[in-house]
Amino acid sequence: MGGLPTLVEVRRGSIVEARHRGSIVAVEPDGHVVARLGDESMIVSTRSVIKPIQAIPVITSGAADKFNISSREMAVICASHEGETMHTDTVAGILGRLGLDQGALLCGAHPPYSEEAAALLKTHGITFNSLHNNCSGKHSGMLATAVHRGLSLEDYVSAEHAVQQSIIDVFRRIAELGPHISIAVDGCSAPTFGVPLESIARAFSRLANPWSANHDRGSLTTNEAVAVKWIVAAMTAYPEMVGGTSGRLDTDLMKATRGKLVSKIGAESVHAVAVLPDGRFPRGLGVAVKIEDGAKRALMPTVVEVLSQLQVIDQAEQAALVDYHRPSVSNHRQFAVGEIRPVFDLGLRP
Repeated sequence: MGGLPTLVEVRRGSIVEARHRGSIVAVEPDGHVVARLGDESMIVSTRSVIKPIQAIPVITSGAADKFNISSREMAVICASHEGETMHTDTVAGILGRLGLDQGALLCGAHPPYSEEAAALLKTHGITFNSLHNNCSGKHSGMLATAVHRGLSLEDYVSAEHAVQQSIIDVFRRIAELGPHISIAVDGCSAPTFGVPLESIARAFSRLANPWSANHDRGSLTTNEAVAVKWIVAAMTAYPEMVGGTSGRLDTDLMKATRGKLVSKIGAESVHAVAVLPDGRFPRGLGVAVKIEDGAKRALMPTVVEVLSQLQVIDQAEQAALVDYHRPSVSNHRQFAVGEIRPVFDLGLRP
């Protein structure tokens, strides 16, 4: 069969019940491709993966300083959060300093991702609102930029709005994209972009090392590079604000690796990791993964396996992430009857 390679198999005993295909690419800031599998040129929707990049103008515009945004708050601006009280209170606190409330958010409302948070609302007869939307932090950052710059608030999610144009500008440069980018509407009503998977990896390599440029392309200003360093420090210092208290790969991956990387998931199973400069990758590394059919159950084992094969995570860190790396398949009596496991080889040799 042609097409993309199989990355993950779902097994029940010795029976393979499902296969998930996809693409993987890992790139250094100078453009050197360290690993690739599948089609790194495939066009994917960025979705929530680029939230750390969407946060850059919050800082460079002066809004973060103007409204005394803390690192913990910056982490939730970059988040796809669970809608727990710590998230909603933090977003509400940002909005309060802007002179706004949750009614200004144009992300829409959905129940908290956290089952515990959703149950608590039901117990107290409270209806979920826009603060519980996993993107409410990102939107509070966009609103902060708009308020600081004296821009309209009613249409801040429009691709033509100055807030979004500033995001598009920095994203184009950090991802080394051309002048024309496909734009669609995300689940939270903000723009999402259709770009090659490799461009996402390039962007995250620059999150890992914002001072590096590829042959004078993709250059960031000094202020933007400083903003990136703050964003990375905030996400690694407060990983629970980026995801949640339990069951979130972004949070647990950043906790397990203790500041070695930044992890960000996006809808329809796109994921990116910025590996900070270290002995193995002294210039840093950007990694991007896309599961073709959008299956989240295949994404998490793939991400952990990629980082293992790249030797970004060690055996102890891999063991701490085993529930993501090799999740069990259970029956209705809660017996483990199989597993979801990665089956690819990046072809890397010591």
